[in-house]
Amino acid sequence: MSDLLTRMRGAVPENRPGCTAQEIMAADRDFVEAVTFADPDELLAVLRQVIAENWMGLAPWARNLAYRMVCLQRPDDAALLREAAVDLYSFGPDWDEEAAELERRADLLDPRVRP
Repeated sequence: MSDLLTRMRGAVPENRPGCTAQEIMAADRDFVEAVTFADPDELLAVLRQVIAENWMGLAPWARNLAYRMVCLQRPDDAALLREAAVDLYSFGPDWDEEAAELERRADLLDPRVRP
């Protein structure tokens, strides 16, 4: 199992029963560090896997960060921008404006869509 997958699963609250606050903070710090420096293809694959295992398990802040890091590394991937937008809409309305901006950017990149 990859280190990234281990750290992402460690950020799922139900995977850390009985942990102390210090252990939770350490797991979250490890998750942020792993996501920050992850290869975008591996990060996206692991993110999709963890979401498939437990759709609501990974906290919105962690999902947002992971998608943000991948989108920053692959800014011209219209399908990815749309996927990230859908995920943001799932936890809105707080991030609806950001999701709409991702959709707008995806539309500009996609030759099949005329803005």
